Amino acid sequence: MTAVQSAQTAPPRASTSWTTLDWWPPAGWWPDSARDLLPGSPAVMASATFVLPPHAESVQSARNFATGTLTGWSLGELSENMELVVSELATNAFRHGLRLAGSRAREPIRLSLLRRGTTVACTLNDPGAGFPSLRAHSALDIGGLGLHIVESLSLRWGWAPLAPYGKIVWAVLRTGRHDGPDRH
Repeated sequence: MTAVQSAQTAPPRASTSWTTLDWWPPAGWWPDSARDLLPGSPAVMASATFVLPPHAESVQSARNFATGTLTGWSLGELSENMELVVSELATNAFRHGLRLAGSRAREPIRLSLLRRGTTVACTLNDPGAGFPSLRAHSALDIGGLGLHIVESLSLRWGWAPLAPYGKIVWAVLRTGRHDGPDRH
């Protein structure tokens, strides 16, 4: 596993010009549909990226990386919820993203945490062509609730396509130390 603390200065590119192989969150990147969740005043900015080899055991490493990063940023109160979000998104990336990637299934998945004040976006990219969606479930379902967990723990979640294949799946969480926009 490779961890990379990033303080990139490259200007943001449109999401359609990134590929799964080269997508790293540029300085200032934030999911477009969650920009209203950013603090109004300048905030502490930081980012950290962890490259996950395409192995199921990497999910535990991803959780450990997220917890360690949040602790380092003095945002440890987000750790429990972020661990669950990272676990669900990473599991989906391995289970669905790599399975649907065909010959690209050996490409790494990148987990990035992007901090803006007390708000943190968790992003995972994978080479799969399928896009995540909440599915209807019943009380008797054994699985398939991962995105429902992500939705319940985050302010907002979503995905963006990468060109020519792959996607970024993201979720935004915030500590209770900030009075900002309500969940949408």
